[in-house]
Amino acid sequence: MKKSIFILALLTGILFTSCNGNGEKADGYGNFEATETTISSEANGKLLFFSVEEGQLLKKDDIVGVVDTIQLSLKKAQLLANKKSVFSKSRNVLSQREVIKEQLKVAQNDHKRIENLIKENAATQKQLDDINGQIEILKQQMISVETQNTPIVTEVKSIEVQIQQIEDQIKKSIIQNPLKGTVLTKYAEPHEITAFGKPLYKIANLDVMELRVYLSETQLADIEIGNEVTVKIDANDCMKSYKGEVSWVSDTAEFTPKIIQTKEERVNLVYAVKVLVKNDGSLKIGMPAEIWILNNKE
Repeated sequence: MKKSIFILALLTGILFTSCNGNGEKADGYGNFEATETTISSEANGKLLFFSVEEGQLLKKDDIVGVVDTIQLSLKKAQLLANKKSVFSKSRNVLSQREVIKEQLKVAQNDHKRIENLIKENAATQKQLDDINGQIEILKQQMISVETQNTPIVTEVKSIEVQIQQIEDQIKKSIIQNPLKGTVLTKYAEPHEITAFGKPLYKIANLDVMELRVYLSETQLADIEIGNEVTVKIDANDCMKSYKGEVSWVSDTAEFTPKIIQTKEERVNLVYAVKVLVKNDGSLKIGMPAEIWILNNKE
């Protein structure tokens, strides 16, 4: 009977040790973080469609909403009509230029012919002077017509820029998710009026979590970027272990955060360290955890 009690006690001790470690303290304590991104509206108007729910996993470039674009479309149509009207003015000016260009071509041919006739004494100097004067007048008319067309061309370019701006606003009225992640918070509902810069939802990629822990100066010699460490979290009566990789070590000391240590220990200077941990779905933002720098501390 005593032997059975001893075996039972031994088994209980082994189980207790496997769940609670070997009695040594962890090398560091901290909480999990994730890079949270707030997605805001880039357009003004009513949310005609908005399919975002908290906890929803979104892919990059997913269409999650649409802001009313009717007014923008009407303004674009008006600008296109204005552009067409201005183009008609330009066509009239350009047609005048073509007429003058043909007249100038004929006058230049006459000039050559009269020069040849003068060489043969078959034309007078007055005829040559007259054709030179006509050519000069036509050149001045050409310059005048081209000057009239310059403001028209400028107006057309201005309208085209306005059309591009409207098209950009219409594009931004389609709410496209910019990164893969999980929706943490939803700030808007369908049919609400939104405005430029108004938050719509908050998202974070939770596939890989960041554990921020604090180590003393004496522990820095045992750790560097790229090192593998063991991360543990509470799981029922046992500690669940993960592999982690050190991604950042602060080069500046700070006082230990209040949420980490006791009042006496908060006077100590520590260094912040970030550890990347692949999430299996159990890790949450704000969850406490501890790290073990040496693998034999498991």
